[in-house]
Amino acid sequence: MATFLHRIGRWAFRRRRRVAVLWLAALVLAIGAAATAPAGEDEDLAMPGTESQQAFDLLDERFPDANAQGAEARLVFRAPDGQRITAEENKAAVEEALGSLDGGTQFASATDPFTTGAVSEDGTIAYSTVTYTVDAVDLTDATKDALQDAAGDAREAGLTVETGGSALDSEEEPGGTTELVGVAVAAVVLVLALGSLVAAGLSLLTALLGVAIAFGLVTALSVPLGLSSTVAILALMLGLAVGIDYALFITSRFRDERARGHAPEEAAGRAVGTAGSAVVFAGATVVIALAGLSVVGIPELTRMGLGGAGAVTLAVLVALTLTPALFGLFGIGASPARAKPRAWGRVLPRALRKAMRPGAARPHTATDRKGFATRWARFVLRRPAAVLLTAVLGLGVVAAPVLSLELGLPGDESKSVETTQRRAYDLLSEGFGPGFNGPLTVVVDTSRSEDPAAATDRVVKTVEKVDGIASVGDPVLSRTKDTALLTVVPRTAPNSTETKDLVHALREKASGAGAESGADVFVTGKTALNIDISEAMADALLPYLTVVIGLAVLLLLVVFRSILVPVKAALGFLLSVGAAFGVLVAVFQWGWAADLLGIEQTGPVMSLMPILIIGIVFGLAMDYEVFLLSRMREAYVHGAAPDEAIVGGFRHSGRVVAAAAVIMISVFGGFVGISTPTIQTMGVGLASAVAFDAFVVRMAIVPAVMALLGHRAWWLPRTLNRVLPNVDIEGEALGGHGPAPVGPGADAVVRGPFPVGRG
Repeated sequence: MATFLHRIGRWAFRRRRRVAVLWLAALVLAIGAAATAPAGEDEDLAMPGTESQQAFDLLDERFPDANAQGAEARLVFRAPDGQRITAEENKAAVEEALGSLDGGTQFASATDPFTTGAVSEDGTIAYSTVTYTVDAVDLTDATKDALQDAAGDAREAGLTVETGGSALDSEEEPGGTTELVGVAVAAVVLVLALGSLVAAGLSLLTALLGVAIAFGLVTALSVPLGLSSTVAILALMLGLAVGIDYALFITSRFRDERARGHAPEEAAGRAVGTAGSAVVFAGATVVIALAGLSVVGIPELTRMGLGGAGAVTLAVLVALTLTPALFGLFGIGASPARAKPRAWGRVLPRALRKAMRPGAARPHTATDRKGFATRWARFVLRRPAAVLLTAVLGLGVVAAPVLSLELGLPGDESKSVETTQRRAYDLLSEGFGPGFNGPLTVVVDTSRSEDPAAATDRVVKTVEKVDGIASVGDPVLSRTKDTALLTVVPRTAPNSTETKDLVHALREKASGAGAESGADVFVTGKTALNIDISEAMADALLPYLTVVIGLAVLLLLVVFRSILVPVKAALGFLLSVGAAFGVLVAVFQWGWAADLLGIEQTGPVMSLMPILIIGIVFGLAMDYEVFLLSRMREAYVHGAAPDEAIVGGFRHSGRVVAAAAVIMISVFGGFVGISTPTIQTMGVGLASAVAFDAFVVRMAIVPAVMALLGHRAWWLPRTLNRVLPNVDIEGEALGGHGPAPVGPGADAVVRGPFPVGRG
């Protein structure tokens, strides 16, 4: 692999203009495809194989007209204090507002709350359901403005009016202030880590180009593949974070190779052959983990995983080809024969450029630096047991809240109180009970029953006797009279534990009643489906985690040719993920620091998040493991003692890994400002997981365990050593490639504490 990537790096450096033009062309095509593609509509979650989904499929078959209507909105009216909504003047204001909607080109109907019984018992709150002839994505601005104007007219009459429904549902698009702050922090960290504005700019440029292409492709494919805006934001989040990090790793290695005296083209080849090999492996782990989300069986989760995997793949390809090409474009600017001496190294720090001038003293390389990373490594080596115990106990304490983890799917109740959807939800809960916003649907299939009417009546009477039910609607029969539909309103809120218990009890008793009369009974609805998905996620969590851990051990076994190193990496991954889940519970369930993060409603953690975070963090954790441990192994196989190999790994990679982690934390944290529960949960979970994994697991636990193991850390049975393939991510095969180092930095190749000429 190292030899192949070495050739790619040199080729991209030589053909830098061609490479740059090809990527720019890809960017233009992606943007053009996104601009001309029709807008996609976010679909409801589905879970094939569950009772809820079976019922939805049956409804599509038996009640085809029910799904033929388009978007739906709900206008909720509240009378002024001390008045009733049924008062003459208030009733007239409601009817006038609803009447103003009639005549719109996309308007279908609006229910009259005073004739349909949509008025609260105390007479203060009423609601109307407005339907349209087209889906929400096809609603025009004029149609949406008409809805807001109707609400405004009623407000002018003294009523409180809020709106909700699918006609208003829309995910917040990326591009807000908090994301820009995250990118700005990443830029500052890059400048500090690389010591060059040009080098920092190159890393940002490559990452932004890859993200723009990925975002354009996701947008263009949103309709044919059913990709939601959440998929696009995940692709943006992951592509930006890993894109910056991968470019940083390759740029940092290029700087070290130039400091050793290698010509720019050879340095680019060696950077891609060594750091690029680690990038390929790290990116592959992220892609495999994300693509593996498809085995869970939730289409939306599959699309999120594949969308994120595509963004990471693009980030890897851009880092391997465009990064060395930009070294040539910005580092040379002309052919080697005509370039000015100082133009050869614009991607290098100022001090290093000065040191590389003819007659200057030998430049300092990464091997010479004795910064904080080196001092920290030696501190851990002096007290490995104490550091290990402190880190493990600390992560254990942070992870403790995970024992109270509850999974659910957010609705309007989790939105900001500043939104009209949330205020409409609260008004409906106040007027009609907390269960009104999460009704259940009981489907009675009487196609096999000898007496369909009696079977339906038996189920209705059974359902009415179940504890926790506020009301049961009249049965609605299909055209063929072989299916009945019941609307059941619970007494408790959709995401409450009581509602979850009610669904299970309802299914048990209703199914029993149906079986006695030859009918098949299903309990469905959005609330029931959310419960089914949450339970399926909880059941799939442990198997998926087992698969991911097994994959981590296998891949690291091949890369590092060691038994204990992969086991240690997997256990560390479990610690960081557990601590991240603890943070999610503390913030989103218990409300700790929720106000600081702009989270206004606590409740169950979104059911998709734990398994999604496991998939993403697995790949990112392996990033840091590979970049840090590959330098340790490189030193060890070249004859360094175990302790010195640890110090050498931190001296070479500690600063870069820390910078990469800060960048990822900044990027992920920037998305917390998006007022979408899915993205907020993802941002908090990923940012905390990266912080724990990079700074506690990889920077503290890893060196402590390696120090305690000593030579045993690198032990591998001879049988496995013969069987395992040699992927060579350290660049062992590059020892004979390229011209010998020349110039004032040439002696740096052999003047370090251990030979580095082959890596």
